[in-house]
Amino acid sequence: MRKISKFIVLVTFLVTACGQAATTTTAPSTNTTDDVTVTAAPVTTEETAPEGLVETIQELPSATIQIVSIGTFVTPDFGSFESGGAGSGFIIDPSGVAVTNSHVVSGAGLIEVHIGGSDDPINARILGVSECNDLAVIDLEGDGYNYLEWYDGDIFSGLPVQAAGYPLGAPEFALTQGIISKGETPGDTDWASVEAILEHDARIRGGNSGGPLVTEEMQVVGVNYAGRDDTDQNYAISVSEARPIVEQLRGGVDVDSVGINGYAIFAEDGTSGVWVETVQAGSAADLVGITGGDIVTRMAGVSVGFDGTLADFCDVIRTQGGDAPIDVEVLRYNTSQVLRGQLNGEALAEAFSFAEELEEEATVEEDVGTQGYAEYVVISDDTGAMSVEVPAEWSDVLGSPYEDEEGRMITEIAAASDLTSFFETWTTPGMIFSASSDWAATTTEEELLDLSKVDWEQQCEYIGREPYEDPLYAGFYDTYVNCGDTAATYVVVATRPLEGNFIILVDIQANTDRDFEALDRILASFYVSGDV
Repeated sequence: MRKISKFIVLVTFLVTACGQAATTTTAPSTNTTDDVTVTAAPVTTEETAPEGLVETIQELPSATIQIVSIGTFVTPDFGSFESGGAGSGFIIDPSGVAVTNSHVVSGAGLIEVHIGGSDDPINARILGVSECNDLAVIDLEGDGYNYLEWYDGDIFSGLPVQAAGYPLGAPEFALTQGIISKGETPGDTDWASVEAILEHDARIRGGNSGGPLVTEEMQVVGVNYAGRDDTDQNYAISVSEARPIVEQLRGGVDVDSVGINGYAIFAEDGTSGVWVETVQAGSAADLVGITGGDIVTRMAGVSVGFDGTLADFCDVIRTQGGDAPIDVEVLRYNTSQVLRGQLNGEALAEAFSFAEELEEEATVEEDVGTQGYAEYVVISDDTGAMSVEVPAEWSDVLGSPYEDEEGRMITEIAAASDLTSFFETWTTPGMIFSASSDWAATTTEEELLDLSKVDWEQQCEYIGREPYEDPLYAGFYDTYVNCGDTAATYVVVATRPLEGNFIILVDIQANTDRDFEALDRILASFYVSGDV
């Protein structure tokens, strides 16, 4: 599915709004007294539509607007560039309040509106946005505008509808007809996660974003936002979803939003998250330090964008609240830095790097013919309770739970290019990620580290123990170097969640520089989501 995107600049023709003629009815009444009959004067009753309300198809262009937005955007393919694009929208109040899609206006430095072919643009300002619901409300300068009203009837398959807007960025108003083919269903895309969408067959194209889907009575039943050219499927945000959100947005309250205009990505190197094209000035994302070109990888401890949609990203915002403190992890793509901070809280700062911390103590073999692992993948244990990112080369994976010698159940996942070699020698890098609530009931993090120390310090040089902390977990880690007859480094992290009743052990062996990069990636991504 794609956005019904914005394009080019425009000139439209003027369509003059026609007021509906008043109807007059006469209701004669008679009074009789003795021999005299008196007939009352005729009474005139006028049924007049509110001034400016669009009720006919001829008037529809006067309330359907083309929006030109100009700003600086950052994309993976072209980097940072200034661009102008165009979408559609519609006016819902004579004062100039109008509705469009968030992706049409978010992050724009300049917004201009054209109505009915005027060469003179009308300036507009954003009142509120909802990036998850792909809705925005803007306010046009001036007043006295024609406007559309919302549909309040039943929505059913077969309901006749018409899609209005300015497709392909052309200045000419366009209208297509069809029916509602499928009623309200959730709609997750790479740039939004809408609770209720309508599928219809009134054809829409790029530039239709934000335009109205109207009934035969010119009432708005949906806000067009997406389509698929290959299957000729067209989608609109249902009035039941849009209308209450728009009411909040027009009052200046952002909904399900942290100020990011972006989309879910899954890169060739295995990087996944939400790519940030632009950031709304003054928003929570802006204040924490997120900028165009960043990739949001985790929020509130949850990996986002991995499934190619904004579903998890938006579920976190809806659960936590857009104005609540939310832990966030960001990959700054142009510098390869991992940053952590808190939306509505602490500003982004570079995450702790084991690679840098251990650089002086560890003596590693030089990598030959490589600049690091080409790709990372997310792996899970057999129960689906734990996940972690590892190099794709570490394809030998074991994820079975087991019971230790004291009868405690341990959930575990191990990965290496060759697990047998990893377990039995010091020449093959790899990792073991274990977790257990039984550990939390019977021992402590440091006791587990002491237990493993008995084995490892006989084979390695013990460097020492240091505190460990990240946005989700806190504990300690031990470092060993020169293991066996090699220069291998072995790190054991014992930690527990800030709120939770289980203990985690992460064992990682590094033999080369790129293994330390993998170590950082593992410790930035290990996560327990289920019962262990």
